[in-house]
Amino acid sequence: MRKFADRHVGAVGLGCMGMSWAYAESERDDRESVALVREAVDLGVTFLDTSDVYGAGHNENLLGRALHGIRDRVVLGSKVGLVVDPATGKMGRDGSPGHVREAVEGSLLRLDTEVIDLYYLHRIDPEVPLAETWGAMADLVAEGKVRHLGLSEVSVAQAEEAHRVHPVAAVQSELSLWTRDPLGAADGEGPGDVVGWCAVNGAAFVPFSPLGRGFLTGTVTAASFEDNDFRGRLPRFQDEALAKNMRIVDVVRQVAGRHGATAAQVAIAWTLAQGEHVIPIPGTKKRDYLHENTVAAGVDLTPEDLAELDAVPAAVGTRY
Repeated sequence: MRKFADRHVGAVGLGCMGMSWAYAESERDDRESVALVREAVDLGVTFLDTSDVYGAGHNENLLGRALHGIRDRVVLGSKVGLVVDPATGKMGRDGSPGHVREAVEGSLLRLDTEVIDLYYLHRIDPEVPLAETWGAMADLVAEGKVRHLGLSEVSVAQAEEAHRVHPVAAVQSELSLWTRDPLGAADGEGPGDVVGWCAVNGAAFVPFSPLGRGFLTGTVTAASFEDNDFRGRLPRFQDEALAKNMRIVDVVRQVAGRHGATAAQVAIAWTLAQGEHVIPIPGTKKRDYLHENTVAAGVDLTPEDLAELDAVPAAVGTRY
């Protein structure tokens, strides 16, 4: 178990984006996704993550259906601040107070809930002062529509700025064995030690894509992507980069072999080892993988294992 605010949740959460958006659409099955979410809760996976932008509200609707009758058993997180232009399909940001207020009403309706446990600012809007957006979100807490506030993909300086206005309960960023930016770079570049900042300030750190968008399982190749799978456009997943990045997977497999675990379980266990306040949210549409991911909390990595994993080479290719 891990502590979030005034509650305890399963050590491994569930990212729900892929059930509606970004990955292979041919595998989308709403009925199966609803069943998977309910089974996850029965397994003790009680920290669930979505956003209003995932499938243009589809993912929130899906969770609203899945959590009918069991809503009080989970900590439910959603997000505001990313918008998609329906005409062009291009992603943008909107952190205006008016958008925040309008968006939360839509999320509450789709999620079929009276209150959202954790409401993130999905991305900071460079055109709107952070304090202005965060202040509007804090108003939602005062009104009882939201319980806690979180930030996504921010620096230490940005987290501190928001925290001065209203407590930051969680920071969500990509963290895995091939994306370590939130741990702080030795040269001072990047966002800083966001994971450490969260520990000091009583916030959860929530790694998304702890499996490297599937890469760290050792089962992903560029040829496996459908045309609408956005990973096929990412630099790290191009053939030359993938071949070089397999060095990371080789080490993960070696550690997994010593524990009788899978590569995926070791990758998740590594994120858990970054602190007791860390709650990874691997995503999946398949129940077999749900079970595999959930028991990753039982993989007890030794100091030697962690040193070996920490020493893997940096990923070839940028994230986006």
